[in-house]
Amino acid sequence: MARIVDLPWTWLDEYRGSFFPGEWPTLPELFSLTAKRFPDGACFTVYNPDRKSLNYTEAGEKIAETARLMRTLGIGHGDRVAVTGKNSPEWAVAYLSVLFAGAVVVPIDYQLGTSEIANLVRAGEVSLVWCDEEKFDELARLVAPVPMRPLFPGRPGYIMDPALSAGDGAAGNAPMAGPAAREFVPAVETDTAAILFTSGTTGQPKGVMLSHRNLVSDCFLAQANLSIHHTDVFYALLPIHHSYTMLAVFLESIAVGAEIVFGSKLVTKQILKDLKEAKITMFLGVPLLFNKVLAGIMKGIRAKGPVVYGLIRLLMAISGLVKKFTGINPGKKMFHSVLEKASLATNRICISGGGPLAPSIFKQYNELGIDFVQGYGLTETSPILTLNPIEHYKETSVGRIIPRVQMKILDPDENGIGEIVVKGPMVMQGYYKMPEETAAVFTPDGWFRTGDLGYLDGEDYLYLTGRVKNLIVTEGGKNVYPEEIENRFQLFSEVEQVLVCGYQADRAMKSEGIEAKLHPDMEWFREQFPGLSGEDLWKEAESRMAGVVEEVNKKLLPYQRIGKITVLREALEMTTTKKIKRF
Repeated sequence: MARIVDLPWTWLDEYRGSFFPGEWPTLPELFSLTAKRFPDGACFTVYNPDRKSLNYTEAGEKIAETARLMRTLGIGHGDRVAVTGKNSPEWAVAYLSVLFAGAVVVPIDYQLGTSEIANLVRAGEVSLVWCDEEKFDELARLVAPVPMRPLFPGRPGYIMDPALSAGDGAAGNAPMAGPAAREFVPAVETDTAAILFTSGTTGQPKGVMLSHRNLVSDCFLAQANLSIHHTDVFYALLPIHHSYTMLAVFLESIAVGAEIVFGSKLVTKQILKDLKEAKITMFLGVPLLFNKVLAGIMKGIRAKGPVVYGLIRLLMAISGLVKKFTGINPGKKMFHSVLEKASLATNRICISGGGPLAPSIFKQYNELGIDFVQGYGLTETSPILTLNPIEHYKETSVGRIIPRVQMKILDPDENGIGEIVVKGPMVMQGYYKMPEETAAVFTPDGWFRTGDLGYLDGEDYLYLTGRVKNLIVTEGGKNVYPEEIENRFQLFSEVEQVLVCGYQADRAMKSEGIEAKLHPDMEWFREQFPGLSGEDLWKEAESRMAGVVEEVNKKLLPYQRIGKITVLREALEMTTTKKIKRF
């Protein structure tokens, strides 16, 4: 007789109808449920430099207090409140308190300039802004007359001590005058919970409207492909305003009652310190970060000499095969000392998102005994659509479709490749006050057009090939996907950035050639060639870039090969999730 396995959201049945009325709880209802289930469990934690932590009960009290303050300022159901700042417990409290006040949270990238943040505040028609002290004064001037509140009330530490709401705040932070408190109207699951701007530095920014149902359903449905527990410790390193970290770290941890440790710096030394001290079990990052961590691990192994290096690589290959075909993970014990040195010994799962990861990187992490997960999604889909389950992973895939997602390939070519389109409870409500732009990304029969190209296999695993708008069409009419070629460069430590794009090879025929723009890692070259400097070092770097392209070309099909190389002396502009901004 088959064993019946409960789905990760089955436990909600116990509370449906009494604690919350709909199919899914709202985000405030979800946090309250978790605080009820794990009142003493660690919730928000920082190491700065010593450990400071709030449990779920303490965090709930601060969130409720801050929500009451906002209601006294006239903030209520449907109002939009911006939150911008560095990852911190203060950010988390402000974010959740907006939702507890019945309002809509507008998380904004803190790494943008203040004028760009002000632009998004205006685009979101925001009624109140929560901001870090560092940018507070300048931003207050730019967004006037929109009222502002500091995330840090005149000092480092947790947000909102009772004195602030009582009118005895730090100088310059006294409570603002505002309308009388509105009658509290809680949000329902179909209400908008958050507006996430996908970009906003130029032109008219798009605000993705995500409902409580969008976010909470995606949060639980993703757990069908990834087991997480209240004993896990998540690492919030990447900016939380981004949908990937917001859902996969912030909201997922709250859903199960896990602890969130906020990383203070995207610096390798600090990351390794946090991973070790906090005993992180869930480490989420982007390909660039995981590439650097793996490069550091392999550099340490190479330093042991060619014989030891060859032996370890052989053992890694054996470990990977055993894991892949039996489900047993011998690498965790075999390479414990290696993982300990890399501060990954306590790590249970690594998750890569925000961009494609080279299959070779995915493979080596698994060979070392680390359960490595890759996923796919977009801000407009809350964002998770697929995850590669650790018990049946495929190195070249971005994962298996999660439950209740309908996915198909639009107008597939002879290889089954076409635009990925989806339906599901996590698909956005639309772009804020942009009906034409919203209509443009949906097919007439309601499928959301992702703009990504890919194909599906017989087990509903998705394989990405590129973006529709980045597609290169060669003279022979062949389709070339730049992202597939860029992935080939991920194991070359001497290459800091690579951007593959088309250039007009034949104006009359309107055909495209393939160009690689490379920015070398000059720190790598200084280490390798200590006797060189200035132009001599650059000549060495340019020569090596040509050599790398030659190596990559050998493994590509003839029509995919790079025909033009540009070595960049200045780094290309990147997003806060470390993706190169394409032009």
